[in-house]
Amino acid sequence: MKRIIVFLALYLTLIFGVNAQTPDKFPAWTEGEMEIHHINTGKGESVFCILPDGTTLLIDAGDIGHSKDPRNTTTVPDDSREAGEWIARYILNCMKDNSEKALDYVLLTHFHSDHMGSYSETYPKTKSGGDYRINGLTEVAEFIPFRKIIDRDYPEYNYLVEQKSPLFKNYKRFVDWHVGNGDMMAERFVPGTNKQFVLLNNPEKYKDLFEIRNIVANGEVWTGVGSETRHHIPDLKDLKSTGSINENNLSAGIRISYGAFDYFNGGDITGAIHYNSPLWTDIETPVAKALGPVEVCEVNHHAFRDAMNEFFIAATRPQVFVMQVWNVSHFGLDVLARMQSQNLYPGERDIFATNTPQRSKDYVDQAKNMKRLKGEQGHVVVKVQPGGKSYYVFMLNDMNENFEVRSVHGPYICR
Repeated sequence: MKRIIVFLALYLTLIFGVNAQTPDKFPAWTEGEMEIHHINTGKGESVFCILPDGTTLLIDAGDIGHSKDPRNTTTVPDDSREAGEWIARYILNCMKDNSEKALDYVLLTHFHSDHMGSYSETYPKTKSGGDYRINGLTEVAEFIPFRKIIDRDYPEYNYLVEQKSPLFKNYKRFVDWHVGNGDMMAERFVPGTNKQFVLLNNPEKYKDLFEIRNIVANGEVWTGVGSETRHHIPDLKDLKSTGSINENNLSAGIRISYGAFDYFNGGDITGAIHYNSPLWTDIETPVAKALGPVEVCEVNHHAFRDAMNEFFIAATRPQVFVMQVWNVSHFGLDVLARMQSQNLYPGERDIFATNTPQRSKDYVDQAKNMKRLKGEQGHVVVKVQPGGKSYYVFMLNDMNENFEVRSVHGPYICR
């Protein structure tokens, strides 16, 4: 056993350039690696990806705004800045060796504040001259230019119903201003394609290893065959009411594949059907049928009780679940039990959470159920090794900007 530990320490030192027994700082990205950073601000979801050739992708940048509600977590690392600025600073730290500091792609999964930012007249107007207020995603853009933004309904924004909230109108002003000034492109997310998010720096080197497949948006789901899709939400004229339509289930979702490694991020799609709800409100099941097994799953809808149904978990069989949580309602014990169920699929699986309110810890019995989590406070970073055969999970200290490593997990061998 001692020889195995020494060998693993030497291997980690060789791969990461750090002492595996006393990890200090997160090792910077190098060509051929892929990193997926689940950034914790305590105010919503945000995932930053550095792809194998250095192409960058941001998925969401949420900010629920100022709240004294004790059911929500506080701003991390502190409230001296808004969440959007903390996200931007985190990304810039990741890109400090990159001469061109810009985001190649930004994917907004859906139009909710914990994914795109809130809206308030108290937030400052943009510094760049646009007619919108900076918060969440729009605030990130004040610090890092976006080359292309992709959302589920550009440019009409009327599926299934017209967007009218002040939050959305602020986002649309942001998109219109930057597109109109020619400094950003915008596109509608196209389910089924693998041509919308492509490597930009050295695509030929990874053409047989890397793909981002658009899985779902607006209830339109890839079938797994070519670029064919099927619509799982009825036409509006066939619905008895629009009451069953939920912005969460219109979320855009992608699978990132590198070698044998697969990662799924589906925003807030759900699959647990409530009493008297129509069957089509389960978007997780058709998604899982097309998706198949993945190594890492960013947990749908924060592991809320209406997500992560049995079929989805059994079909995707993740080695690692990552939960981005910031409210006491996130990750119910029933969802936690489903993710750990050996009846759904055999074998080990590890669960990480970015942030857990103290009230949640007290409720779920910290001495028992919280021990089911490998990590429950910090930035969760997946670092895939060159070629995509294995990966590690790093938990980083979220109380400062030093990229301090709290723990390292793995290696996980891709299937």
